[in-house]
Amino acid sequence: MCKAWWHDRADYNWLARALDSHAAAHWTKAIVGAGGVVLAGITLLVLSSDTGPPSRPGQALDWSIAAFALFWALRWWLLAWPSRTESLLLFAAADVAITLACLQEANRVYGALGVILLVVTGGYLAVMHNAKVLAVHAAWTVLSVVALTGRMVAVGGDPLVALAIVLISVAAGVVLLPSMQFCYWVLRQDAITDPLTALLNRRGLELHLAKLGPLGCRVPTCAIALDLDRFKDVNDRFGHGVGDQVLVRTARRLRAAVGPRMVVARTGGEEFVIFGQLGAESARVQAELMRRIVAEPEPVRRDAAEPVASVAVTASIGVVVFDGSCDSMTPATLIQRADTVMYRAKQLGGNLVVVDEFVESNAA
Repeated sequence: MCKAWWHDRADYNWLARALDSHAAAHWTKAIVGAGGVVLAGITLLVLSSDTGPPSRPGQALDWSIAAFALFWALRWWLLAWPSRTESLLLFAAADVAITLACLQEANRVYGALGVILLVVTGGYLAVMHNAKVLAVHAAWTVLSVVALTGRMVAVGGDPLVALAIVLISVAAGVVLLPSMQFCYWVLRQDAITDPLTALLNRRGLELHLAKLGPLGCRVPTCAIALDLDRFKDVNDRFGHGVGDQVLVRTARRLRAAVGPRMVVARTGGEEFVIFGQLGAESARVQAELMRRIVAEPEPVRRDAAEPVASVAVTASIGVVVFDGSCDSMTPATLIQRADTVMYRAKQLGGNLVVVDEFVESNAA
C-alpha cells in the first residue's frame, strides 16, 4: 500500500473540482489567501522590532517578502483556482520566502523557530499534491532547519536547544505531514473504491475519465457496459450473501480477462464498465470472452452450515468503439452510448454482446 501511495499522482484537477462542487473552493481560497496576510504581518512586525534584519539588504529582502505575501493574498482572493503548475510554483516560492525571512533575523533562535511556518505550506501540499511533492518539501524543511540552527550555534547558541528545534521541525514537517497525507490518501482510495469487489466505483471511474479528457485524434478507444441478467432472482433464491459472492467472482473474472491495461469499475448493483484502448474487432472478441467467463458456474456456499450450490449467471454486454478520429468525443459520452447498447442486448433476451455498429463501421 505504501508503494501505491508513493506512486499515486494525486489528481490535482479532480481535487480542485471536488472543492468547487461542494462550494468549498471559495472558502479554501479565502483561507489560503489569509495565510499571505499573516506572513506579511509577521514580516512587518519583525521589521519594526529590534530583532529585525540589521543590514539594509536584509531589510530590503524582508520588504520584498512582505510584498510577495500581499501579492499571494490578492492572487488567491481575486483570481480563479490556480493550475497544478502555478500551485507548485506559488508554494515553492512561499517555502523559499519563509526560509529567507528566517535567515534575516538578528535573533537567531527566533529565526530557527520561524521555520515551523513551513508546516503550514506543507499542509496544503499534503492535501492537494502527491507524496513526491511533499517529500521535496520535507527535504527543504530539513535543509532549512539545519541551516538556521547551525547559524544559531555558530554565534554561541546552545547546541541542545538547536537539536531540540531540529527535532520539533522534523516531527512536524517530516513525520506528521507525510503521515497525515497517507491517511488522507487511504480515505480517498476508500471513497473511490467499491468495498465489495475492490474495483473502482462510479466516482473512481469519473476520476479516471477526468484524467483522459477528450478522445479526439487518439488510438481507438472502447467502452463496454455489462449488466448481469436477472440478478434479482439470484438474491431471491439464494440470499444476498450468495449474490455478493457472485458479484465478487464476476469482478475477479472481469479483472483477469482484461488485464491491467483497461479500467474496470462497478458502477451500480450488478452493473460494470470496462474502458480502455481497443479497436472494434478486439473489443468484440474481448466482450465475447467476458460473456463466456461470466456465465461459467461456480460453487458458492450460503453459509457455513449449508452445502455448496452451483450458481450460474449470464450478462448483457454493450460495446461502443471510438475510432480515434479527430471528431470530439468524451469518455463519458462513450460510456453512455455503451450503456444504451447494453440495454439493447438485454431487450433481445440477455446473454448477448451487442456492438454499436455505427461507431464500429467508422473504426473499420
